[in-house]
Amino acid sequence: MTAAVSTPDDDHVVPVFFLSDSTGISAETMGNALLIQFPDVSFERTLIPFISTVEQAREVVAQLDEAMEGPVTPLVFTTAAVDEVREELLRTRAPIIDFFGMHMGMVEAQLGQRGLREARRLHGVGDVRRYNSRMAAIEFAIEHDDGLGTRGLDRADVVLLAPSRCGKTPTAMYLALQHGLFVANYPLVDEDLETTDLPRPVQDLAGRCFGLTTTASRLSRVRQERRPDSRYASEDQCRWELRQAGEMYSTHHLPTVDTSAASVEEIAAVVIQTLARQRRADERSGRDQPRGRTTRA
Repeated sequence: MTAAVSTPDDDHVVPVFFLSDSTGISAETMGNALLIQFPDVSFERTLIPFISTVEQAREVVAQLDEAMEGPVTPLVFTTAAVDEVREELLRTRAPIIDFFGMHMGMVEAQLGQRGLREARRLHGVGDVRRYNSRMAAIEFAIEHDDGLGTRGLDRADVVLLAPSRCGKTPTAMYLALQHGLFVANYPLVDEDLETTDLPRPVQDLAGRCFGLTTTASRLSRVRQERRPDSRYASEDQCRWELRQAGEMYSTHHLPTVDTSAASVEEIAAVVIQTLARQRRADERSGRDQPRGRTTRA
């Protein structure tokens, strides 16, 4: 029922628990958004998802109360939505940061009605249409990963272009899973980089292309793990590829994201924001919007 991620053994390590009656993704995301502001503190994180009954909640309370006997007071984040489960969790002696309880009442008051307060609404099947859309987007990303398939490319919301190992695949998968976007990624190889023309399979999709770039040193390090001491991993080769790719992006005025110090979430946010800006510009100008699929729920 628990999954722990350990940090360095230290008397000052703070135990952190993420509790949920669903997957726990929301509790982890929001809790870590706060914890990241304390870079000098060591945390030992434990995820306890799918707390679906009062009996299970009591077992968790016993675990939390036991943690209270340790040298450092634990932090507890919860997003439990079911009233009975949440109320039982709140019986612990450990201090709890209850994201759901803190905000749900305010939302209900503003809307003038009570929410369902059901588990698994956000990351479960719940909205079947949205779930199916995300699954279709994941299938599309797999089929069009690393230039493997060019059939149906015109269905793409986004085409990621970059030399090998610049972060195309994880970005494509994240955009598909989290946002339901149809994303293809196309690797720029030496033959493509000998000209500033877009590769033939994506020449008609310039309006949907995003260029990814990084630093030569970082790209070389990543490639060394794949092919040590090869020409492919040399800094000279990486520098040449990135320079040529940059010229291609500039020639076609492609939006570009530097992945060298950005997380996949940050890269995806830039892509989403750029799509939104372009969509608004298209609406103002009355132009047809080639990214019709971006309006999916």
